[in-house]
Amino acid sequence: MADEKKFVFLNRDLSWLSFNHRVLMEAADKTVPLYSRISFLSIFSSNLDEFFRVRMPAIFAFSSLESKKLSLEEEYPRDLVQQVQRTVFRQLEEFGSILTRQIIPELQQHNICLYYDDPIREEHAEIVREYFLSRVLSFLQPVLLQKENQAGVFLENNALYFIVQLESPGQAGKDQYALLNIPSFNLPRFYELPMLGDDHYILFLDDVVRENLQEIFPGFTVKGAWSIKLTRDAEMNLEDEFTGDLAEKIEKQLEKREGGNATRLLVDQRMPEEIKDFVQKYFMLRTEEIVLGGRYHNLKDLGGLPNPQKGKLAQQGWAAVAHPGFDNHRSVFQSIEEEEKLLHLPYHSYNYILRFFNEAAIDPHVKEIYITLYRVAADSHIVNALISAARNGKRVTVFVELKARFDEANNLKWSKKMKAAGIRIINSIPRLKVHAKVALVRRWEDEQWKDYSFMATGNFNEATGRFYTDHVFFTTNKEFGRELDMLFTYLQSRTQPVLYGKISFEHLLVSQFNMIKRFNKLIEKEIKNAKKGKPASIIIKLNNLQEREMVSRLYEASQAGVKVHLLVRSICCLAPGIEGQSENITVHRIVDRYLEHARIFVFHNDGDPHCFMGSADWMNRNLHSRIEVCFPVYDKKLRQELLDILALQLRDNTKAVLLSNDLENKRIVSSETPLAAQQSIYEYVKKLAGK
Repeated sequence: MADEKKFVFLNRDLSWLSFNHRVLMEAADKTVPLYSRISFLSIFSSNLDEFFRVRMPAIFAFSSLESKKLSLEEEYPRDLVQQVQRTVFRQLEEFGSILTRQIIPELQQHNICLYYDDPIREEHAEIVREYFLSRVLSFLQPVLLQKENQAGVFLENNALYFIVQLESPGQAGKDQYALLNIPSFNLPRFYELPMLGDDHYILFLDDVVRENLQEIFPGFTVKGAWSIKLTRDAEMNLEDEFTGDLAEKIEKQLEKREGGNATRLLVDQRMPEEIKDFVQKYFMLRTEEIVLGGRYHNLKDLGGLPNPQKGKLAQQGWAAVAHPGFDNHRSVFQSIEEEEKLLHLPYHSYNYILRFFNEAAIDPHVKEIYITLYRVAADSHIVNALISAARNGKRVTVFVELKARFDEANNLKWSKKMKAAGIRIINSIPRLKVHAKVALVRRWEDEQWKDYSFMATGNFNEATGRFYTDHVFFTTNKEFGRELDMLFTYLQSRTQPVLYGKISFEHLLVSQFNMIKRFNKLIEKEIKNAKKGKPASIIIKLNNLQEREMVSRLYEASQAGVKVHLLVRSICCLAPGIEGQSENITVHRIVDRYLEHARIFVFHNDGDPHCFMGSADWMNRNLHSRIEVCFPVYDKKLRQELLDILALQLRDNTKAVLLSNDLENKRIVSSETPLAAQQSIYEYVKKLAGK
């Protein structure tokens, strides 16, 4: 294997920020309906909050180490904090420009007036005051801040506050400061005011409070108010997973999460320096934790901006397409037994997945159900079907990943409900997450067992299934069923899946067992074919590409002349287009109405492609710290569907960009007919259905 040190690798955090900038580009794209552009602003803001909760703690910690291994030095250079902050500041400046110079004026063109740092019209003043006194005031908790930090003054994670500058009566020039919450967790962030003529008016909750500050601080002179928001570390400390009840440990850590260390204090950039210094010292923050922002924070709330025009100004939804291989007059098991089925979500209806579990729950021939759950919907039909199955006397075994970040509480809730219903619950494996998206339904047919295998690229989550692009595979292939059965045996007993002295996964690629080895072999075969002068190519679609061994293997493939086409939505540590390293590699990034989520791997194999799908990104965590499953697609018709879909995505010249080796999202300049992959895939799926 080539020495990694001579290769160029992009920084994962700066790469992720590059992806978030691609989201911001959609907000600025005037071909996108106005309220969809506002949604992209909301997504950008939400993404950035998560970045500061999840990644900034690691960046702060590793960047400040006195001595580091070379690998850490490369991943966390000493100036990374500064690079991240410069990048975020530029992006926030662009965000503010898009919002104030494009979005708000365009709203006004459609008779929607969003008050944004504007004086409230006289006609609305009394209505705002009435709303404040009757609905808002009861949620306010003003606190006068002393010179020294007081016990009990605590900034909640991502909550909104004002720092209010006050002057006491008879003490001119002697200011006091107060902390005042903006109760956006209790009340809607936006308040719709009565129309004036043809114009609709919308007011931030922040400004409802701001307009009435004198009511909150009687006797003081209010000299100014500036918004702040603190973001806290979201990591949970599970030092010893091997002893005690993991669920109980997670419950305790969830209580502590919202009190994690500060990673960012976002402040109104117009706040005077002396007040900023006071706030920094009062809340004991480092200078690098202070981030300058605008007048309003938590602009992820823009996703809930009222739309008085109702259906207008927003993207029109696409009706889910019926899959031609399923119908309502025979069971899903009959349909799957007839031939393997492949769903392309969300273009196809998610109802077939719900039916798979609903019918399994009541089918008298179904005796056993096994499933892995990573993220499920808050009101999950699938989990309710599993509960029904257990109550109907079926043996139901569920592996619940309790450590799925930000879904721990939801998974704990469902785990308890399922256990109470008699389902056998298997919780997290120490130091490993189970991220595989698989299920196995066993039916007793004609005096023998028949396995119905379900494997997917995305979670068992009907909520995200409406806007995540994923692929779902149903099969009765005996070998797949046997290997899934071995996997579930391993999850239950930790017994190594070994047959005749060897790891016995021959068809499935399972991380911790054979996944890296098999991917290396597939890449190596393309390298050998290229060196022989044969056509050689690799197409890989991922959410994230970071693991250095696999990136290095792709660099080696490029050096050998293999054409490598990558579709990477988010983190990409591979630097494309570098002479002598990656000139045969292109990286496409698609951001459109749906979130690209599928993982697909295609190796040319001298004209007889090997095609795999599954749950695994090429990240350190996926390949080394998780149980992941990728599976081959042997059926030529289904394989061709995937190849056709990938071809459309690689031809996208409208919603795709090319990632450069300096992390720029380069718009594709093409003389060909404009093509947006998601629109084209929707038409393709309709064509498959004969529509």
